[in-house]
Amino acid sequence: MTTTRQNPPAGDRRVRRTHAALQGALIKLVEEQDLGQISVADVAEQAGVNRTTFYDHYQDVHELAEAACTSTIDTLIESLPALDPAPADPEADPARSLVAFFENLAEHAGLYRSLLGPQGSARVIDHIRGRISAAVHVAMRLNAGASPDSVAPTTDIPHDVPAVFTAGALLGVATDWLQRDSPRTPTEMAELTWPLLVAHHLADTQHAKT
Repeated sequence: MTTTRQNPPAGDRRVRRTHAALQGALIKLVEEQDLGQISVADVAEQAGVNRTTFYDHYQDVHELAEAACTSTIDTLIESLPALDPAPADPEADPARSLVAFFENLAEHAGLYRSLLGPQGSARVIDHIRGRISAAVHVAMRLNAGASPDSVAPTTDIPHDVPAVFTAGALLGVATDWLQRDSPRTPTEMAELTWPLLVAHHLADTQHAKT
């Protein structure tokens, strides 16, 4: 999986301002056109910098796109529910956190539609799939009784077919929903998707016990 360059030191405000300007420029542009149609020159002009400055910080538009959506992806991943059909709190509504997942997608629909669509970035798609797979892997291990201290939040996970399958299914549903201009509300999407995720989780749990 390709990763973006590390963030600059906290004290390097000038670099941070440049990153913010470039990322903000890309987000604005991607709301108006597909990612594949956006050039380095377009981003530089929108950000008010020259192309040399762009290349001082990013290799290409795809690397910038991954950096630009990292914080948004983090919020998106954090909103995912634990796949526990019997939560400790009987009054809890686990599907509610899945609503937040789809609400996050809807809020940044233009960005995600461009990044995940047919003219988008395979690098970013792989990055998002990996982040979701890792989140599902951690949730499944915790639900199976693993100690929180033994489950590190990292994308460097073992070959976990159920987690990857779940991540691919969720990403596929989300992508299709966005490409269709979100014909259902985030709540409706959560209500339709949650039972499918739980059913898959239960099937995998039963398989693991046999």
